[in-house]
Amino acid sequence: MNKLPHIGSSIFTVMSKMATEYNAINLSQGFPNFPVDGRLTDIVAKLTKEEVHQYAPMSGYPTLLSKIGQLVKDAYKRTLQDDTEILVTAGATQGIFTSILALIEKEEEVIILDPSYDSYEAPVLLSKAKPIRVALNDDYTPNWERIENACTSKTKMIVINNPHNPTGKILTKSDFESLEILLEKYPDIILLSDEVYEYITFEKKHISAHTREKLLNRTIVASSFGKSFHVTGWKVGYIVAPEHLMHQIKKVHQFLVYSVTSISQMAISRYLDIVSVEDIGKMYQEKRDYFRSLLKDSRFKLMPCEGTYFQVVSYASISEEDDVDFCKRLIIEHGVAAIPISTFYADKTDHKLIRFCFAKDNTTLEEAAKRLCAI
Repeated sequence: MNKLPHIGSSIFTVMSKMATEYNAINLSQGFPNFPVDGRLTDIVAKLTKEEVHQYAPMSGYPTLLSKIGQLVKDAYKRTLQDDTEILVTAGATQGIFTSILALIEKEEEVIILDPSYDSYEAPVLLSKAKPIRVALNDDYTPNWERIENACTSKTKMIVINNPHNPTGKILTKSDFESLEILLEKYPDIILLSDEVYEYITFEKKHISAHTREKLLNRTIVASSFGKSFHVTGWKVGYIVAPEHLMHQIKKVHQFLVYSVTSISQMAISRYLDIVSVEDIGKMYQEKRDYFRSLLKDSRFKLMPCEGTYFQVVSYASISEEDDVDFCKRLIIEHGVAAIPISTFYADKTDHKLIRFCFAKDNTTLEEAAKRLCAI
């Protein structure tokens, strides 16, 4: 039996493997290559000698749950019940997967906005439900009329990603107002808001679903310490949801992973006492601006980047190849790995756009840009 017959290795796996084979600079997969904050590694070093090596509580360590509640309150003015509305997950992807598996039933429909992260569709299919892929506008803003036309009596969930991977777009106040009007017409639809890049925004500040009073009783928000604190390998995230939804999500979570790595949870809990999330966006804005300055004289056209640590560029003036073939040639002939945007679409829409990750040290960005400017 093949439950996911059309799904093979992800494009991230393919491109990273090719980058290794050809000794290319890997700007494809979204992970930093610069050192973790020394204060955090110092905390970990001390924790290795403490009694924190056994199972953590299923929902998360109470101290970390309390710190998450304070983080959300400080950032978004939302007050949470730590024990019933917060769940620490093995990365945001596990939180998203678990939420969909817990709440979506056979033959129900889930609207996913393309281009979209590839982990949204799989749990829908495994639930024997139907993913409804709705394309964003060409400028990557939501087409609310198109989204509403896709809603039916079977629609159970809408998934949004804000700030958006791969495009770096941020939803506006007007977008949320349109979303609220739509959801008023469909009171049974749940909103799943993937906000893993919430602290990596630039000129425009991120508007979170946490701040939308009308949405709180029907929304799951997914966040990622791995993204925020540059420790993607730790796979620690969290979700926030109203108690009636979280109760169902925890039923699945306890059998899927039970609890998340104990030492990582305790380290992040202590780190939250000394770190400011306000500094994260500033650091990445400097990297974005530097990477863009390095590419300004290249033949690539830089697209807007409002958030995330990804820069989308057009190669239309360089080649007529499809984006997958262009990315493969970019690795083989020029030694730089990127991600083709068409792979984020159900119908493989190809606008001659590719995505670079600029969460790298300056030396890496400089060498990559040197190779790209030579094309």
